[in-house]
Amino acid sequence: MKKTIITVLGKDKVGIIAKVCVYLAQNNINILDIAQTIVDGYFNMMMVVDANGASKDHNRIAEELADIGDELGVQIKAQHEEIFDMMHRL
Repeated sequence: MKKTIITVLGKDKVGIIAKVCVYLAQNNINILDIAQTIVDGYFNMMMVVDANGASKDHNRIAEELADIGDELGVQIKAQHEEIFDMMHRL
């Protein structure tokens, strides 16, 4: 299974989790793990998802999530697990 890491960062507001989760469900993307925090009004969420069942390719999913982020005023990134791991290796 190829996993995708989704990160969401920005000012907290109502509906961020709902909007992202609805998109994932509509595109047959399964949430494997999710963690979110709010610190001094700033929202931070990281999700590990399985997009193997999605009919769209990774680039399209990443673009559409980024567009949702623009609508919400937050930054949403979707990266393949391998790329995420390489970028965050110490």
